[in-house]
Amino acid sequence: MARKRHSAEQIVNKLRETEVHLSQGLSVKQMCRQIGVTDQTYYKWRREYGGLKTDQAKRFKDLEKENARLKNLVAELSLDKQMLQDIASGNF
Repeated sequence: MARKRHSAEQIVNKLRETEVHLSQGLSVKQMCRQIGVTDQTYYKWRREYGGLKTDQAKRFKDLEKENARLKNLVAELSLDKQMLQDIASGNF
């Protein structure tokens, strides 16, 4: 079965839908089957996107991407710095 990637907005909307149906008495397993995800995925989404609104979730994902990009940039720069220090000291 192919994996489907959900956007942050879709996840928040599905969580809201699930909360409404859970308050009406449906079980978590029934709701997960209805929205097409596993129980584990539901709990992971709830932990990650629990109290967020749609626009906040989109911003959250954008910040995560930016953070990963910046971490990669810092790693590359620190590697370059270390190489230059090794060359300057004659350890190569």
